[in-house]
Amino acid sequence: MPLLPEARVVLDASGTWKLFVLTGYEPREWLVHGFGRVEPVPTVPERVAALAALSYAVRDGAEWQWDATPAPRRRLFLKIPVRPLAAPVTTPPAGGGRREPLR
Repeated sequence: MPLLPEARVVLDASGTWKLFVLTGYEPREWLVHGFGRVEPVPTVPERVAALAALSYAVRDGAEWQWDATPAPRRRLFLKIPVRPLAAPVTTPPAGGGRREPLR
């Protein structure tokens, strides 16, 4: 298994493009986003937006690459390493109390 998590864009058995975020060995646990079309292949901005909707982002410096499943049923797919989007960090005001408005 490749370094996880990884996103893959595949032409699904239904005949439409789908983006999966592979997070482990169990496909039923993978996040999925359907693009609802056969053509054209989803653009990079569409893929990035789909990842964001699933709370993931492309790892720094990574680029989308074409790959294929092994024979005899070779299928092309796009792949890229991804990372979870960081949860917003909130810090309490100094002293941990509530903040008073400035006057």
